[in-house]
Amino acid sequence: MDCTYRKPLKIHLVTSTESPEFTHLARALSQSSLVGLDAEWKPQRSHQSNFPRVSLLQLACQPGPRFNPESDESNASVVFLLDLSSIPLPSIWELLKELFVSPDILKLGFKFKQDLIYLSSTFCSQGCDIGFDRVEPYLDITSIYNHLHHKQLGRKLPKETKSLASICKELLHISLSKELQCSDWSNRPLTEEQKNYAAVDAHCLIEIFNIFQVKVAQKGFAAGNSCSSISELDSSNLDLGLKGILEKPDIGNKTVRFKLCEALDIIRATSYYSQCLPEGVVSRVSYLNTMPMDESLVKIVRKYGEKILLRECDKAPKTSKKKGRKRSSVIVDSREKRLDDIGDWQGPPPWDLSLGGDGYPKFLCDVMVEGLAKHLRCVGIDAATPRSKKPEPRELIDQTSKEKRVLLTRDAKLLRHQYLIKNQIYRVKSLLKNQQLLEVIEAFQLKISEDQLMSRCTKCNGRFIQKPLSTEEAVEAAKGFQRIPDCLFDKNLQFWQCMDCNQLYWEGTQYHNAVQKFIDVCNLNE
Repeated sequence: MDCTYRKPLKIHLVTSTESPEFTHLARALSQSSLVGLDAEWKPQRSHQSNFPRVSLLQLACQPGPRFNPESDESNASVVFLLDLSSIPLPSIWELLKELFVSPDILKLGFKFKQDLIYLSSTFCSQGCDIGFDRVEPYLDITSIYNHLHHKQLGRKLPKETKSLASICKELLHISLSKELQCSDWSNRPLTEEQKNYAAVDAHCLIEIFNIFQVKVAQKGFAAGNSCSSISELDSSNLDLGLKGILEKPDIGNKTVRFKLCEALDIIRATSYYSQCLPEGVVSRVSYLNTMPMDESLVKIVRKYGEKILLRECDKAPKTSKKKGRKRSSVIVDSREKRLDDIGDWQGPPPWDLSLGGDGYPKFLCDVMVEGLAKHLRCVGIDAATPRSKKPEPRELIDQTSKEKRVLLTRDAKLLRHQYLIKNQIYRVKSLLKNQQLLEVIEAFQLKISEDQLMSRCTKCNGRFIQKPLSTEEAVEAAKGFQRIPDCLFDKNLQFWQCMDCNQLYWEGTQYHNAVQKFIDVCNLNE
């Protein structure tokens, strides 16, 4: 994982309600006013009549500083991975339902409505007839980004929605790898890479919100007079009774949305006097002994808070309205199996060594293995990428043919077109970039040496100039194009420039780290 977080990230895999991790989870939720939500499931290769079964639910908790100030965990973020394949779902349904609707916990997510639909379907299939129908209060990371973007730039936002990886890159300055998003999350045990990926995906939601909360406090995103302090709900309100509470201005508008039992929970939690409930009133059992949000969170919730509500039409898979003859599932399965079979490399290498340059084939990596292209360049292999961001199969075939390359892809459907370019298509089977690199090296019998490392421009795939530049020449070449750090001027370094894009490189710390990385990946020490 490329991400480096400022806060310590503790990961707990919860596989049983009898485990210490589950006890820790319940305690952390009770002490948190902020929880990031995410879910993972096995991807479906084609349209199915049922929703996919959720295999993993991630809960990233940030306990408030007012709880256990002497504990090491009071200020540390922690992520819980709920293994829904191992835990009996009815045993945690009440806990999760209370979490989703707790007014004391702000839930964060990235387009979490789809996750909630799949999660509700998963629990319903295991005997929880009601499932989940809402999350409130809730704040979507897309909305947070839009608020920050609008305030900073002062112009209308583009219609397209940014990915979570793009938002993390812009706001947190970290690279969020999404390689494992389409891995099989139903397999057990989960790999360490999968655990880290899942934890970071949920934890980054809290990191992004923390930036937003600081902006709210510093620049006044939330108007100070737009909402009243939570201190209005003190113990004296209990004397008014529920009817009086609901009739109070500003409070009634918020409270009237909840059912009677939930309104009683709000009064009890915010008053700190649960024992003062009117005699004869029976409240439901609470699985989370939560505390009210602090005033800054309350203001954010009242001004920017959202909620997710599932309708009945959301709980059933959408059926295709396209007319036409329904294909037999046997035909579909056999076609997919045939595509899987032809993905294996057969026969001699189909490239002409005289055209590849340096006795190596030239590659074209489609968008599904774009990260592999940079890895190949780092070991000195010519690896291009498509000219357009969303190329059609015909464009990939044409570029492969014209540039005399071998097309690398993970899309089995592209193998249907391999007859057009004399079988010069290879389907990469590995998910991680390092494993993909080793797979290609082995499949194409590439010989990598230490002298080849970092011999190509990772930005455009170009070659470097033969003669290195001095510091003075590099500064002149970089004018108006690239900034050379001042700390390099006294180090007497040599600079190398790409002949295609003019990008400048030098043998600094990043260079030596990259060389060592690929020495280890390619086992060049052996």
